Amino acid sequence: MKICRFNHNRIGVVEGDTVIDITSAFDLNPAWPLPPGDWLARQLLDLPKMRAAVSKSSSRLALHEVSLASPIANPGKIIGAPINYRAHIDEANADSEINNGTTYTNIDEFGLFLKAGSSLIGPSETVMPRFSERRTDHEVELAVIIGKEASFVKKDRAFEHILGFTIGLDMTVRGKEFPSFRKSPDTYTVLGPWLVTFDEIPSPDALELRLSVNGIEKQRATTSQLIFSVARLIEYASSFYTLFPGDIIMTGTPQGVGPVQPGDTIDVQIEAIGELSISVGRAAS
Repeated sequence: MKICRFNHNRIGVVEGDTVIDITSAFDLNPAWPLPPGDWLARQLLDLPKMRAAVSKSSSRLALHEVSLASPIANPGKIIGAPINYRAHIDEANADSEINNGTTYTNIDEFGLFLKAGSSLIGPSETVMPRFSERRTDHEVELAVIIGKEASFVKKDRAFEHILGFTIGLDMTVRGKEFPSFRKSPDTYTVLGPWLVTFDEIPSPDALELRLSVNGIEKQRATTSQLIFSVARLIEYASSFYTLFPGDIIMTGTPQGVGPVQPGDTIDVQIEAIGELSISVGRAAS
């Protein structure tokens, strides 16, 4: 199923060019204090319940008329994999604006990083570069959304903890600061246009990713080129901290990263998920 969040926190299922509103099927009024993770993600694993809600719903809207938000509203963690494609490691080491004097080797030597939840937006919003005088780059990534709590999970059981997948953009300010700092400004994490449940993508390790800026292709790769596969990333991340429903793992970007400018349009496609298009606005300062 393709599950979206639209029009001020309505929940929908996308079928073709139609959004079916199934908001009434969910409990959207949890008691405080909230459990760890995203409240809605805890309910989305019940696929039979959602199918029943689709069959009962009489509210259908044209997809092109709705405003799409990030499919996950409140992830407890947004986890990044900084150097998870060999060709990207090579380009990073060859570009002083990317590496700032660091020599990149392998992901298991540099580990993962966390992005601020406040950086999260959906495709109907706008990427707003934080600094006019600094380079902000695009980075397309397959994003994995956790559905079941996971701690010290072995990779052969990792898929049992996946809710689904979506397209991710890990926007990045280049500079000498730590990645978590440079990748966390407002609007620097883009997710969408919807969440595709795991039952529709049982093998996420051979999906093609493409990104273009103003119609010119900049990035193209497949997830078969990941150094740490999706399952290995879940194993690795869960060995350091517990993963909760709604947590997001950005699996890493391939080669071809580059700067964006105000007025640019970024178009992204990931096989079996769909397409995302977002505009770049004027820098805040």
